[in-house]
Amino acid sequence: MNVANYLAVLRTPRVPGLMLFMLVARIPATAAGMTVTMHVLLGLERGYGAAGLVGAVSTIGMAVGSPLMGRLVDRRGLRAMIALSVVTEGVFWATGPLLAYPVLLVSCFLAGITAMPVMQLGRQVLTALVPESSRRSALAMDSMAVEVAFMAGPALGVALTTQVTSRGAMWTIGAAMVLTGVALWAVDPPVRSEGESRERVPVRQWLDGRLLGVLISAGGATFVLSGVEVSVVASMRGLGLTAWTGAVVAVMCVASLVGGFVYGGLPRVPPLWALMGGMGLLAVPIGLFDSSPWLLALALVPTNFLCAPTITATGEAITRHAPASARGMAIGLQGSAFTLGVALGQPLTGFVIDHSAPGWGFAAAGAGAVAIALAVVLLDRRAAPAVDQLPTSSRSAR
Repeated sequence: MNVANYLAVLRTPRVPGLMLFMLVARIPATAAGMTVTMHVLLGLERGYGAAGLVGAVSTIGMAVGSPLMGRLVDRRGLRAMIALSVVTEGVFWATGPLLAYPVLLVSCFLAGITAMPVMQLGRQVLTALVPESSRRSALAMDSMAVEVAFMAGPALGVALTTQVTSRGAMWTIGAAMVLTGVALWAVDPPVRSEGESRERVPVRQWLDGRLLGVLISAGGATFVLSGVEVSVVASMRGLGLTAWTGAVVAVMCVASLVGGFVYGGLPRVPPLWALMGGMGLLAVPIGLFDSSPWLLALALVPTNFLCAPTITATGEAITRHAPASARGMAIGLQGSAFTLGVALGQPLTGFVIDHSAPGWGFAAAGAGAVAIALAVVLLDRRAAPAVDQLPTSSRSAR
């Protein structure tokens, strides 16, 4: 592992400050979902099903809106997208705590479409600032920052809701998100390198079989990850140790952080499908160790060690395959793939657990990821001949 790669990234002008800024910007975004969920449960006194439905419609909205917001960045620039998002988010978070449940449900979907894609923006800005030789290390650092944000954000949402009120928590998180947007508008970081072409390329020319394989792999990674998380909750509840679930999740996050650090310093890495399939394969036997929280935590380390590397690899592949003029939309599609993976992984794994035991949830999530990896391999093999037949000028243009 070459630590010099990380030092080179940190020496790049503007990168350290923007990475820190994006880390802080992501914390209220990761707290948003938990805050709304807690408001439905405590403020509106609804059940878990109602809270889960709010999360589901918001997720669908973000899956629809992520590539649209990315396309807006490609066509109109970063500030145009931020202006739209700040206005709509400001309206939602100002009025959301006062809405009845049915209206809140619709509002969450609409707000999800124009939500500020801070996860994708971090990757796009780094891609613009860092030379290609350092891109893997930069994206690995970004994936590690996302892990830190997900450790801090939901905990912040819970703390605000329990220590203040659910309405106060929503207004606080909303104000933080609006202020973040205003600051991002003022900073206006670059989303393309100076030497990159701004010529528009038709979607059909870059959204080919190989890039579809990358997007499917991205969805497969969050499919297994979300399934494992649901299984962890079920296992800890079965042990009567629900209060310690957060500690086990923290072990998962640390394992991913370490994996991302190792991956970012490697000169050569495994193919994306192998990383994602490896996550699934290592998840299958975790249920054999759910009789003890200590054993369970240790068994979760290998599959989560590959989490940040897999996320990094998808970002690296997308920035390599998609043209600079469509990078916002391509990274937005990556965000949609992540979101859809979670939307499929959680209910499917939950269904398996409901009809068997928590241990089988791990097996189902892992087996699903392995099947997705095999499908990606077949798709890559079918796409490779088509790419090889392209004229040399077409390959270099992409």
